[in-house]
Amino acid sequence: MRHALHSRTFCASTLLLAVAWPLAANASAQLAVDHGCYNCHGANLRDEAPSMERLAQKLSKYKGDPAAQQKFVDKYRAGEMFGHIDAHERLSLESATALVRWLAEGGK
Repeated sequence: MRHALHSRTFCASTLLLAVAWPLAANASAQLAVDHGCYNCHGANLRDEAPSMERLAQKLSKYKGDPAAQQKFVDKYRAGEMFGHIDAHERLSLESATALVRWLAEGGK
């Protein structure tokens, strides 16, 4: 009986994760829309801004490494990486972290 209960709990947890993961990814994509990221990084690239796909490709080296992602977030929010870009510096820590995590995981 104990095994059956564990099995049901595991199945419920797996189902919850299977449903929640795409929702979290969609929330990050919506966050990119809400913050205007696609204004520079969308179909019509602004100046030398990379596409979202290119950003995801570059940030993939941080996949599964929250410490490296956070270091990247801190530097780009402070204007240390790409010069001072107001849109980057205005992002909250939480939004920037979610966006970088989403891109590092493939941006899909």
